[in-house]
Amino acid sequence: MNFFRGVMGGQPAGPQPTGAETIHKLCDRVASSTLLEDRRDAVRALKSLSKKYRLEVGTQAMDHLVHILQTDRSDSEILGYALDTLYNIICNDEEEEQDENAQKQEEDLGVLFTDKFLGDSENVTLLLTLLEEFDFHVRWPGVKLLTALLKNQCNQVQGVILVSPMGVSRLMDLLADSREVIRNDGLLLLQQLTKGNAAIQKIVAFENAFERLLDIITEEGSSDGGIVVEDCLLLLVNLLKNNSSNQNFFKEGSYIQRMKPWFEVGDDNSGWSAQKVTNLHLMLQLVRVMVSPVNSPGATSSCQKSMYQCGLLQQLCTILMATGVPADILTETINTVSEVIRGSQINQDYFASVNAPSNPPRPAIVVLLMSMVNERQPFVLRCAVLYCFQCFLYKNQKGQGEIVATLLPSTIDANSISAGQLLCGGLFSADSLSNWCAAVALAHALQDNLTQKEQLLRVQLATSLGKPPVSLLQQCTNILSQGSKVQTRVGLLMLLCTWISNCPIAVTHFLHNQENVPFLTGQISENLGEDERLVQGLCALLLGICIYYNDNSLENYTKEKLKQLIEKRIGKENFVEKLGFVTKHELYSRAAQKPQPVFPSPEQMLFDHEFTKLVKELEGVITKAVHKTSEEEKKEEEVKKTLEQHDSIVIQYKDLIRDQDTQIQELREQVSTLSLNSEQMQNQITQQQSQIQQHKDQYNILKLKLGKDSQGLSSSQGEGAHVNGLHSEELSQLREEVEELRRQHTLQHTQLSDKDSLINTLVCVWGGESHIRKMYLVYPSLYSHAEAMPFLVSCPTSLSPRSLLPLQEECRGLREGHAGLEQQLASAQSTVAIEQTEKTKLQQEVQESKKEQDDLLMLLADQDQKILNLKQRLRDLGETIDEDEDELDARDQFGEDDDDDDEDEDNND
Repeated sequence: MNFFRGVMGGQPAGPQPTGAETIHKLCDRVASSTLLEDRRDAVRALKSLSKKYRLEVGTQAMDHLVHILQTDRSDSEILGYALDTLYNIICNDEEEEQDENAQKQEEDLGVLFTDKFLGDSENVTLLLTLLEEFDFHVRWPGVKLLTALLKNQCNQVQGVILVSPMGVSRLMDLLADSREVIRNDGLLLLQQLTKGNAAIQKIVAFENAFERLLDIITEEGSSDGGIVVEDCLLLLVNLLKNNSSNQNFFKEGSYIQRMKPWFEVGDDNSGWSAQKVTNLHLMLQLVRVMVSPVNSPGATSSCQKSMYQCGLLQQLCTILMATGVPADILTETINTVSEVIRGSQINQDYFASVNAPSNPPRPAIVVLLMSMVNERQPFVLRCAVLYCFQCFLYKNQKGQGEIVATLLPSTIDANSISAGQLLCGGLFSADSLSNWCAAVALAHALQDNLTQKEQLLRVQLATSLGKPPVSLLQQCTNILSQGSKVQTRVGLLMLLCTWISNCPIAVTHFLHNQENVPFLTGQISENLGEDERLVQGLCALLLGICIYYNDNSLENYTKEKLKQLIEKRIGKENFVEKLGFVTKHELYSRAAQKPQPVFPSPEQMLFDHEFTKLVKELEGVITKAVHKTSEEEKKEEEVKKTLEQHDSIVIQYKDLIRDQDTQIQELREQVSTLSLNSEQMQNQITQQQSQIQQHKDQYNILKLKLGKDSQGLSSSQGEGAHVNGLHSEELSQLREEVEELRRQHTLQHTQLSDKDSLINTLVCVWGGESHIRKMYLVYPSLYSHAEAMPFLVSCPTSLSPRSLLPLQEECRGLREGHAGLEQQLASAQSTVAIEQTEKTKLQQEVQESKKEQDDLLMLLADQDQKILNLKQRLRDLGETIDEDEDELDARDQFGEDDDDDDEDEDNND
């Protein structure tokens, strides 16, 4: 015990041992002591020395401490001491007073001991099992130790946890711990665990992480909450950023709707705490993660739709127009709204309808543009407004038209400030940053929109009193030639290149000014400094666009004359070299990475993201156009015209074959239906033949019965009467069935006639193949140019002469199928003819049977009359006649009357 008193701060009894010696003795005590209490005291002592003697404890005691974790699982106190000691030697204390060298040494020690602990992957598994202990003194230090391991060697620890059974599930249980300190440190642990590992992110998400985290944020007060809300938001960002699976799960789980209350800020926006600003900033970042332009278009569109439907976009626009919102939150809100509306027509339309709470109300777009062209506003805010305007116009031709319309003479309202007026004001202001932003914004109003490029040519500007107005296009070139700042000239050149590209009318307007081409050639040919080389490259791009999209309507500036001018005054190689400098510029590469304009300083704000796409598209074709000779141009024009002719022919063939395909498909369906009906009718005919045969058999049996009954009529009069009545009933039924057969036969004839008509129509359509063959004769160039147009053969959506051959084979097969169908029809008609013959024979037999029946009835009537006469004579002679015989006679007489009635009905028939 004296030893422990010395270690724990008691009075020394003699010379003090060094720290290394003390630690060595403690390690021996941990390894050799049989009593749990002694080991516990030794581990407690090591814990107290672990911060001061971090290297010695880590080097000598780590293996002993791990052994304690393995063997002394029953004692939570010693486990807690061991875990705390391991944490002290592995964790890097971030103390501000330490200098850089000391901090570097601390980090090196932490990595060293982390590698030693991870030398056996079972140690991590052991740590995961200890986290199942509910005891606070075990669970809490275990969470801190695992977090420190993840900070030092994230990938290695993630790999072990990923393959450990239920490893992630055990860590997710920490969020459900009722002790806040463990839950909060569990959040920090999961933040480290989910960094950069999509597999673990998915597992954590499917362990119901979104539900738990959103519940915690709500419980802690949302944006007004403390640092726990911040930790939850950081974990959510980890789970969702660049993880399409989790983003889809978040959307499908209706969690986007639960984000709306986060942004319900009150009217009093004064006194925002630093924590609230941080929380709201992370919440906005989380929204942007869901609609980031780097996500797949389908996923982004779906999230944008959900944000509009649940009212989240409306809530963000409310913050956008609110007063008293901190500048950084306002800036981030603008960026968030930008990406929520980018490329979504319904969201863009809603944003266009938002008004600022001013008197009179002004559109939100106008209010934002006022900030963009105001040089007193913060630089990041102006960049955010520009991004918002770009996103509003992205793939939004309706919005582009509305912006350009505010510049047209017929729509200008002198009593209100419009977006067009603000853009023009910024375009010609003294602030170069306003010039650049306004030029880029106006270029986005023209992006991929030929109609608005032509409309903007109508805009006239009054530069000064007493002078005639000039066009907007001319005013841009005038400012360009005045030698303003580089940023201004770059912005104007980007606007002009976007404006006249793919618009021959705009090219003609630009070339119509006699000063423009000499100015461009002069700029390109000069040897200027490094800063001016970018302007030279853009001038070369503008001149190249004038060549490539030139319709040769101006005699002095045709394609050929412009190329000759370049060759004489600049040189083709020099021109191409100056053009290539644009894409080699460092700021060009930075702007090409993502749509949002992010620049460290206003001076570096030179390139627009969409413009980099245009340069990449045009650089190659302009280079080829400059190097082409007049003969090559003519050949290319001829080939182009030939291809256009062939394209028109191909389109005609496509339309023809598309129509024929539709007709053939319809006729195939009709033939299929008729084939099915034919089979059904064949089955009906078979059934009717069977029924006719049965009736024949019944008729023959009836004839035999009637023959026998007529032979024994004198001896069995009552039986004859019964047979006679039976025959009359059967004959009546047979007559009805024959009539039914006659009606069915008529119906079958009608259906077969309809089928013949449809088959004739099908034959006429199949005859269209001869029409195709005639078209081959009319357009034989399809064959001669088939090799010159490999795209007609290789492209599956194009039609070539070779691609018509399978159609001929298909038509030939359909014709053969039609012949087979005609054979089936002939067979069916033959069968019907046979049935008609059988029917005629049957009708003849029925008539003969009727005649025999009539004869038999007359014979029976004569016999009955003779019997009655004989009975009457017997009565007259005084003989007694039995009453039963009288009744029988009466019945016979009644039956005879019925027979007479039936006979009358037959005669009427």
